[in-house]
Amino acid sequence: MQPQVRWLLPQADPEIVESLAAALGVQLPVARVLWRRGYREPEVARRFLDPSLADLHDPYLLRDMRPAVERLRRAILEKEEILLYGDYDVDGAMSVVILKKAIELAGGAARFHVPHRLRDGYGMRPDVVEKAASAGVKLIVSVDTGIRAAGVVVHANELGIDVIVTDHHLPEAELPPACAVVNPNRTDCAYPEKNLCGAGVAFKLVQALFGTLGWTAARQRRMLESFLKLVAIATVADVVPLTGENRILVKHGLAGLRTVRNAGLRALLDVAGFADGDGPSASQVAFRIAPRMNAAGRMADANDVIDLFLTKDPERARELADQLHALNQERQQAEAEIVQTILEECERTPVTGDQMALVFSGENWHRGVVGIVANRLVEKFNRPAFVLSEDPEEGLAHGSGRSVRAFHLLEALESMSGLFTRFGGHRQAAGLTVPVDRISEFRRRLNEYAVARLTADDLVQELDVDAMLDLREISEESVNEILRLAPFGFGNPAPLFAVLDAELAGPPVVWKDKHLRVGLKRNGRTVIAKAWNFVDRAEELVAGVRLDAVISLQADPYSLSRGYPGWSAEIKDVRRSQER
Repeated sequence: MQPQVRWLLPQADPEIVESLAAALGVQLPVARVLWRRGYREPEVARRFLDPSLADLHDPYLLRDMRPAVERLRRAILEKEEILLYGDYDVDGAMSVVILKKAIELAGGAARFHVPHRLRDGYGMRPDVVEKAASAGVKLIVSVDTGIRAAGVVVHANELGIDVIVTDHHLPEAELPPACAVVNPNRTDCAYPEKNLCGAGVAFKLVQALFGTLGWTAARQRRMLESFLKLVAIATVADVVPLTGENRILVKHGLAGLRTVRNAGLRALLDVAGFADGDGPSASQVAFRIAPRMNAAGRMADANDVIDLFLTKDPERARELADQLHALNQERQQAEAEIVQTILEECERTPVTGDQMALVFSGENWHRGVVGIVANRLVEKFNRPAFVLSEDPEEGLAHGSGRSVRAFHLLEALESMSGLFTRFGGHRQAAGLTVPVDRISEFRRRLNEYAVARLTADDLVQELDVDAMLDLREISEESVNEILRLAPFGFGNPAPLFAVLDAELAGPPVVWKDKHLRVGLKRNGRTVIAKAWNFVDRAEELVAGVRLDAVISLQADPYSLSRGYPGWSAEIKDVRRSQER
């Protein structure tokens, strides 16, 4: 049975949209999208269409940035031992690489530590700090971690080590007693961009650091731009909104991926299928680049990713890139097996309407993939879901959760914090460790919490349509204008257009046994659209039937390489016209 989907159709004043289009010198389709997304003043819309590095915020607007730069600069000048303490995901690894290279450019040196996901778990550990102290480390800089590590920071201070925390995760009520805590999500931080990822925060520290080195403005800009590729990859991989300052960083970083000199990044792009000069989109980073990088932290050791980006040896780089590719294949297999096990369980015991949040667990499920599996379950059931891996020997279950837009995961966990040995995360993603004998209680209490806050209406899938579209408005020029809204991803999805009361121009063509090609016709214009995984709905698409369709217009390099227009239309949903 096809799940219910609610279409959210826009209501825009045509005259206002026409005025915006005229002011910008663009066609109506892109003007409608800009208006719908809140870019309604011409100057604001121009800055969105053409994001400039000149619009990056002053890094000193971040609370504690000045003491952080002063302490880091002193450590570099005095040749102190510096340890970068990162995380095992893409964001953490890229943060380490960015800050390590920047410190070296500033004349210093730094070692790094990234925890092993399975052996160490998430976050900073006292034993690592103790080893650092015995090795003479005088300064630890955390990247993409540390905001909830007050106890570890206290221990570092007791051992004579200063700590600079750079992070973006939500803090606890009391901040760690570090010499500087740089995090845009501090309640007392007025920084305009709250959605930076960990690498974004590290980049802002680098931006401030480079400003103290006496370099010319041109050199500062050139050096900063060299880091944007890594910031872009991390920002996309960490699924933070691609708006505001993130949009600037990702837009320029992706452009830089067309020409890559770093041996490791070049090798990674090669194994992911990108030739030199062929820059990936944000979507391709998310689905082809980031999974290979994340596979190291999920299946083995995230140090391999950092080593990949630090090596200057092309042969070593290719060896590491091939390893990541193989680990990603292993990750895909482990993920598929867990998903299949859970879906078979759901066939035996179907998910019911009174289950507003889901918790699945199994013995020795691979802990490196439970977050991805949770995301798959949210996509399928459209409700919050946790997936836990039980370790019978230690009596603990480690897991990750993902959520729907209407439900704040971290607040849910905080409401029952006594259940967990540790937990943390965001609104949409969280991780936890819970005793195995308390999983049933966790399942019950999470569902009770969700029942009190979610309604059946919150669980209906929605298509947020940006604009109405007349097929006659589709042209090479109008599509190119729409593609200027990229990079597309979380917070800035590819625009959705509603084509109303169109005629199906002939029967759909089945493609690769599961996809369709569908002709939509209206007012004398026919557009051929792809319908991915639509074969089960072919019976709805009878030649001559009149229907409404939600479509997107996507860049299509494959079509362009064959001499056709470099774009294609994709159907997201259809319904009979009389259902409006």
